[in-house]
Amino acid sequence: MNAPEAAIEQAVAAVPRRARTSSFLHEDEGDDPILSVVNLIDVFLVIIAALLVSVAQSPANPFGAENVTVIKNPGQPDMEITMKEGQNITRYQAKGQIGSGDGEKAGVAYRLKDGSMVYVPEGTASAPAAQP
Repeated sequence: MNAPEAAIEQAVAAVPRRARTSSFLHEDEGDDPILSVVNLIDVFLVIIAALLVSVAQSPANPFGAENVTVIKNPGQPDMEITMKEGQNITRYQAKGQIGSGDGEKAGVAYRLKDGSMVYVPEGTASAPAAQP
């Protein structure tokens, strides 16, 4: 054995065996499977927080202080209207039938080219018609 090899062997022998094995055990911290589980838990906590925020901002939230009307499937036979006034929530479901009842004509509604609606009450003076 030459001098450098003897010096290395002497240095290794001087280090206690326990110190040599403990450094070996600490080198694999990057491959520890429990660390990936901790990261998954963090991701799920972020997802849960995002869901809670979205539920709190929902217009049908029963804890909100504002009045809200939500219409599902407008114009369809299975249309449903949900109205929230304060703490009271009322639901109306269409039965797919044409409504009937006693009443009188109250006016006429017109849809303009831009999509807006104009209501003209019955019995009011109207502008004179344009003549050709």
